[in-house]
Amino acid sequence: MDGFQTSLILENHEELIFGAMMTLKITSVSFVFALVLGTMVGVARSRLGWLNLILTPYVEVFRGTPLLIQLFFIYYGLPSLGISMENFTAAYLGIGLCGGAYISEIIRGSLYAVDKGQQEAAVSLGLSRFQSLWHIILPQAVQVALPALVNSFSSQLKETSLVSVLAINELTRAGQMVYSRTFRPFEIYLAVGLMYFIMTYTVSLLSRYLEKKFKVSGKFSSV
Repeated sequence: MDGFQTSLILENHEELIFGAMMTLKITSVSFVFALVLGTMVGVARSRLGWLNLILTPYVEVFRGTPLLIQLFFIYYGLPSLGISMENFTAAYLGIGLCGGAYISEIIRGSLYAVDKGQQEAAVSLGLSRFQSLWHIILPQAVQVALPALVNSFSSQLKETSLVSVLAINELTRAGQMVYSRTFRPFEIYLAVGLMYFIMTYTVSLLSRYLEKKFKVSGKFSSV
């Protein structure tokens, strides 16, 4: 046994840090896409019954199939139908669509958590249904959903490891490439795991801060 080689990590730290930056980039872009999509779908499903029938299959399919299969289908399957895209676009689309399905349920549940009496009071004051949703209901729902949304960001961050199958040099693939040159899996994957932990733990601390700031802890335990 050669012992633990710290120098191996130091010699390859730039490649690993670049991979971590790619991981954060993919997570951020796909999460923004998922948040916008999930909010639209969640609001539509909670307010419009006929849209619920149309959007439910999207939510159930993307929640009921592995993200890895979805990425394979989008990047390798769709070209057979004449739809081709860059690997980064496929990563954003795959993680965004999957994340949007989960976030839509978070938003839908948070909307139901707001007292219906507030909607009725807003309408009685002369606000339209859209105005009462936009100015009264949705701000409270987003406040309630904040911890769950932050956790969703953390989950998407870890799921980005799957886009290594699309030949994207994010953190996991960067670790694989270093390992293929050094044949030292213990040091490399320990470093990669530690970097993932630092990123997700930072997000966890942010979640706790938001819970205290908006005093929402315990209000939305069902999500």
